Amino acid sequence: MKEELFISGRDIPNIDPFLNIWHWQIPLYLYLGGIAAGIMFFAGLFTIMGKEKEMATTVKWAPFLVPIALVLGLFALFLDLKHEMYFWRLYTTVRMGSPMSWGAWTLMLVTPLSMIWSATYLKEAVPNWNWKFKLIEQTIGFFTKKRREMAWAMMFLAVVLGVYTGILLSAFNARPLWNTSILGPLFLVSGLSTGLATIIWMSKNKTERRIMSQIDIVLIAVELFLIVHLFMGFLSATAVQVEAAELFLGGQFTVTFWVFVVILGLAFPAVLEILELRGFHIPIWIPALLILFGGLVFRFVMVEAGQITRYLY
Repeated sequence: MKEELFISGRDIPNIDPFLNIWHWQIPLYLYLGGIAAGIMFFAGLFTIMGKEKEMATTVKWAPFLVPIALVLGLFALFLDLKHEMYFWRLYTTVRMGSPMSWGAWTLMLVTPLSMIWSATYLKEAVPNWNWKFKLIEQTIGFFTKKRREMAWAMMFLAVVLGVYTGILLSAFNARPLWNTSILGPLFLVSGLSTGLATIIWMSKNKTERRIMSQIDIVLIAVELFLIVHLFMGFLSATAVQVEAAELFLGGQFTVTFWVFVVILGLAFPAVLEILELRGFHIPIWIPALLILFGGLVFRFVMVEAGQITRYLY
């Protein structure tokens, strides 16, 4: 039996210090941001490698989803704001120590860059497209010649965006589950994996799917490695972090996390991708869908569970 001695009337279970103010909008925003980061990173990578023709879906077609994902993510974030009409104040200052400031400015750069990148391939997507204004056509032509430079910028900003989705949580030191430096790399790798899953699902090229599946298997292995070390760190830390870990080790999030995230969202898709690479016929949408589903559940669980954890000692 666990015994606690309360010396303050403020300790009312599930009211104070429990504070659940982030709901579905935040994990959805983090999820869409991660997918966008993953797609942008690999589009830039294979452009720099000169593989535009061999990796057409990765470089040309999947990036059309990035502006949509970012706009939907920003809309979800907008819905979460208490004073929606004052969101523009994020862009009147830069606070180097604030992850939200970093995120706001990163999204300010990433969103138009992703739109410009897609616009440079619009004529290939729609051959009969005619620009009504000469200036727009000239501008798109200018950026088309600068794709390699844009690719470097996309890769850098994609890494910043992917890491930021985790650092946004880890910056809250008052929440033991979030108070770890592993969240940044973990969310980045998860975002890269979900971005790859989206590309694999869209691609019709067997060679392209094979290459992306090989990369995805490595990313899944890295993600599982980080998850294991996340809990190893918690279990060897303070009492409150041990309690945070116990939410996933016999607590209320155990089944959701280990079944839907680790097994169905990571391990099982990796096995299916390995079988596919070895010549077995596996419908490509199955591992891709499982990875995307697992990534979504992972963010919902981390946001919800993190708000439950607290410091009492």
